[in-house]
Amino acid sequence: MKKIAILSLLTLMLVAGCAPSAEAQEGLMDVRLPVGYIPNVQFANLYVSMDKGYYADVGLNVELDYSYEVDAVALVGANQLQFAIASGEQVLLGREQGLPIVYVMAWYEEYPVGVAALAESGIASVEDLAGRKVGTPVLSGASYIGLRALLEAGELSEKDITLDTVGFSQVEMLTTGQEDAVVVYVANEPVQLAAQGYDVNVIPVSEHVHLVGNGLITNEETIRENPELVAAMVEATLQGLRDVQADPGEAFEISTKYVENLDQVADVQRQVLDESIKLWTQDGSGVSDLGAWENMQDLLLKMGLLSEPLELEQVFTNAFLPE
Repeated sequence: MKKIAILSLLTLMLVAGCAPSAEAQEGLMDVRLPVGYIPNVQFANLYVSMDKGYYADVGLNVELDYSYEVDAVALVGANQLQFAIASGEQVLLGREQGLPIVYVMAWYEEYPVGVAALAESGIASVEDLAGRKVGTPVLSGASYIGLRALLEAGELSEKDITLDTVGFSQVEMLTTGQEDAVVVYVANEPVQLAAQGYDVNVIPVSEHVHLVGNGLITNEETIRENPELVAAMVEATLQGLRDVQADPGEAFEISTKYVENLDQVADVQRQVLDESIKLWTQDGSGVSDLGAWENMQDLLLKMGLLSEPLELEQVFTNAFLPE
């Protein structure tokens, strides 16, 4: 795809949040992309697209923003940002709140959240969580919804566990005995725990229900006013994803430029990357599955987090995926 045209000063200010003179000098449109987590090898596909110039090839200068997911969804819904990485339930919850956000590219084929516990705890199933202390990073986003999905699958509720908010210290909280189980990204913390010599049981959400994982979102105004921008962002992001799948070793080396001290824990973090790739859309197409959206909506309705069904054709689209 050729470089997209810079449509107007207003678009520049909304997307870039910087002086138009700097934009003109670079010849690229600045895009701030919230990803909802700290710098991590799990974002290797984004690092590859940045490092290999795939974003630049379509006229974009992408900078990652490691802020919380729910904040990003609100900003995209208000058109203060044009894109973010978010999970499917955040799109549905945002739409019910009147945010005109749209999921335009699937990144994860499998919902990446699960619960981990030391094997010695005896926690090996959802039902085993009853009466236990469970730590979750935050009480929002994919981690929290993933926990709720597991509890629902095991016919449990939050009242059946002691739920603590622990930030991103799940490994420490589990290994020091402060929590009996922790909510994790199944490709990340379990690998770290195993590397430290712990025998770990993992209960993935994906083994109980097929839900919509992380993907690229935008808003209705951007789709309406600048569809070329959306198509460009999707195309360049998918190219990085396909490159990582084709050559994980190269992708890891590129990631060391973006994640501090990554090379110092290379053995563990390479395993994290390999496990992450297993969760991504395997054909590199970015296609969203209607069935997963229906499952996600049904789950949120059962939980009382949605008051009524939404028109799913307004929630996601595959129209911007490369042919």
